[in-house]
Amino acid sequence: MRIHLLRSVGIAAASALALLALADAGQAAAPVPARADRPVMAYVANHAGTVTVINTATNIALKPVKVAFGLSSAAITPNGGTAYVGNPWASNMANATSVFPFNTATDKPGKAINVRTVPTGIAITPNGKTAYVFGDGSTTVAAVSTVTNTVVKVMDIGRSSLAIAITPNGKTVYLVNSGSPGSPGMVTPISTATNRPGRAIKVGAGPGAIAITPNGKTVYVANTTAGTVTPISTATNRPGKAIKVGPVGLSWATDPIAVTPNGKTVYVANTTAGTATPISTATNVALKTIRIGTPVTAGWPDQIAITPDGKTVYVLNPFNGTVIPIRTATNTALKPIKDAGVPMAIAITP
Repeated sequence: MRIHLLRSVGIAAASALALLALADAGQAAAPVPARADRPVMAYVANHAGTVTVINTATNIALKPVKVAFGLSSAAITPNGGTAYVGNPWASNMANATSVFPFNTATDKPGKAINVRTVPTGIAITPNGKTAYVFGDGSTTVAAVSTVTNTVVKVMDIGRSSLAIAITPNGKTVYLVNSGSPGSPGMVTPISTATNRPGRAIKVGAGPGAIAITPNGKTVYVANTTAGTVTPISTATNRPGKAIKVGPVGLSWATDPIAVTPNGKTVYVANTTAGTATPISTATNVALKTIRIGTPVTAGWPDQIAITPDGKTVYVLNPFNGTVIPIRTATNTALKPIKDAGVPMAIAITP
């Protein structure tokens, strides 16, 4: 859910590559790895101030761990050793600039990191050395060293972007930029070789999330207010035909999107419909909708993550206080997992 609160990283074109370069500079150590004897775990950040850990092998939630009120963003280092959670809705708004490192081996939070911006979105570089934190509607982005858990740079990028994704080969950065209400949004490609933005690509109204297939050939952009997903060929940077996935969404909601590790299916959660829609990447056709809640008030699918083996999708329903697993083999929703802490963000260990 986004009430002008988005958990994808937003970095404007002029600064995106500087941030990426910063991630590779001067970082010799590596974050603490996860416990080798532990199964794949999902970490759910709750508005009530707790983190709920779910064993994805059994879909059993462990006892919530208290961190800080207003948690609403989460990301995990590539080695699975540390989850980072942010609390933009802190009870004392003067303290709503904290990100907490959460040790996945001990399930204990560390000392708060003051990121000097409202932490509504967190993303971690593929090398695991830097976490980027942004505030939706803010023009600043903080770079946090995961080695020292300190802010190494705060950049004012001058304008607000909504989401960022990088091709697997590292050659192109794609930035999602919002348009005026009701007008098409834009996606800006940036060449990492020249550090120059290319021609902006027009997508649907209200874009708010982006994902790239593992082979790097297609970018998928979820357009919430249009109720569509726009595929973009990375070879030509041209948009394909918009894929209808649900009713027109609300301008302040975000339809999260994710791609399975095998690259065959995209899943987009339709926030205002209480559904999730799988899309075949082979045909760019939306498949049968999966009912996981009821519209708006009774259950609102919000945030989505997929296990590394691609067998299970997890969708959050903060209004229902549940986490819904979906079996990808059959595209059926399984028994909801209760989470009384109001689940707001999810990240899964490798």
